[in-house]
Amino acid sequence: MTDQSPSAKPSVLFVCVHNAGRSQMAAAYLTHLAGDRIEVRSAGSAPADQVNPAVVEAMAEEGIDISAETPKVLTVDAVQASDVVITMGCGDTCPVFPGKRYLDWTLDDPAGQGVDAVRPIRDEIRKRVENLVSELRPQE
Repeated sequence: MTDQSPSAKPSVLFVCVHNAGRSQMAAAYLTHLAGDRIEVRSAGSAPADQVNPAVVEAMAEEGIDISAETPKVLTVDAVQASDVVITMGCGDTCPVFPGKRYLDWTLDDPAGQGVDAVRPIRDEIRKRVENLVSELRPQE
């Protein structure tokens, strides 16, 4: 996204169905890796009551505490306020607006999985987020 001025902070919205697993891990990694250089949001089209405990445990192994996070409902405002919208299995429930960049990350759903099954999903999300950071904020 080279058309942004250096002072403009890009914003990223991660969306999955329940906002209890994949999008929570991605948002936590982006916040962890980019700090305040990138604005981070996450939401779900049908949010769960709580973040998946196996996801919380898997992220704690990385030194990232997401135990206080709560799933949030996807709003049109959140999409409109974001430069990049990354969907993870929410299908057609994501509103699409012109001028936004959309990426669809195909990842296994950690719902109902134990921490052993969540780790490879977590590790793949970390790789993708690291690539995203280097793309949105190169040489920083």
